[in-house]
Amino acid sequence: MTPTFANPITDVATLSGNAVMGLRRWLSNVLFLHFDLWPWNSVGAIPTQALTVRGMRKKPQDETPPEPSGTRREYRYQHEPVLLHEALAFLQPAPGKIFIDATLGGGGHAASLLAAGASVLGLDQDLAAIMAAEERLAQHEDHFVALRMNYRSIGEVLEETGVDQVDGIIADLGVSSYQIDTAERGFSFQQDGPLDMRMDSQGARTAADIINENSEEDLARIFFEFGEERLSRRVARVIVKRRALRPFHRTLDLAEVIASVLPRKGKAHPATKVFQALRLELNDELGALRDLLENAPRLLKPGGRIAIISFHSLEDRIVKQTFARQSTEWLDRPEWPEPRRNPDLSFRLLSKKPVEASSEEISRNPRARSARLRAAERLSS
Repeated sequence: MTPTFANPITDVATLSGNAVMGLRRWLSNVLFLHFDLWPWNSVGAIPTQALTVRGMRKKPQDETPPEPSGTRREYRYQHEPVLLHEALAFLQPAPGKIFIDATLGGGGHAASLLAAGASVLGLDQDLAAIMAAEERLAQHEDHFVALRMNYRSIGEVLEETGVDQVDGIIADLGVSSYQIDTAERGFSFQQDGPLDMRMDSQGARTAADIINENSEEDLARIFFEFGEERLSRRVARVIVKRRALRPFHRTLDLAEVIASVLPRKGKAHPATKVFQALRLELNDELGALRDLLENAPRLLKPGGRIAIISFHSLEDRIVKQTFARQSTEWLDRPEWPEPRRNPDLSFRLLSKKPVEASSEEISRNPRARSARLRAAERLSS
């Protein structure tokens, strides 16, 4: 019998009815919810604007703009999943398996996992993504749960629900096409919008706060560490000088100031690296990625698989180095009399090199050009 989220079964290693009850209890105890919005009789997403973890101060109301009248959510949130077929080949979804889609987005990867008969727990910080996925995947409601949260905390949710481990994890890192193309979100240096960049619109700080409040030294560090911008000090200096006259509030304003002191190289806009650095710093994306990778061994069943899609060298380096450390059986150092078994050994690499998008996919979706997919399988011991 195929396990579902709605029907109780005896195997606690699957996302059973008992697990759903555990999830509901956890939600009612830890999160403040508009309970009338939760479909208690059939598990679906949580389309609420009030998800505040206990112990944290209450966040401001969600600032996601309302939908135009008559506009369906699935058409407003457009994001084509990259390396979809390659990721599915690694993950091997099938009936009875449970997957975590750590970056739900519009539900592209989750839809394919569900179509293969698997069950999916989808996570995303973005309310627009949660609502779009909930509508797109409504027909799979008995096999699908969506939570608005950062994936770095998924271990806590699984522990509370009674789901010991899952069969697979997928994470499609970075910013979505929808977020880039929506000027009001403040991710793009090519459209004028508020200098925001929050993945979670309930977050307290924005990119404008960092630009207007952090010291010149700290801004230079952010631009160099998270953007790999060689002229980070020059950029920080001109930003601090300008903000003393007039604070930054708009994306194009910041982009123009950056472009005034950085030479243009090739097709890339001079502000590209600085905007990337601000986004990574504000949302602590690399810290969350490290947490996910460190927790993955205990989240996955033996034989379970993890697939990570990254879009720039900082992300890919973290994935590559972590997988290498977790898949090396023996360690050796000059000062040791003999090699020692690696205490962190937990994975088998599924590919030595990252998988890249085909020329056909790149022609169809140019943003797939920089995508890199790495995958690993959980060892039995």
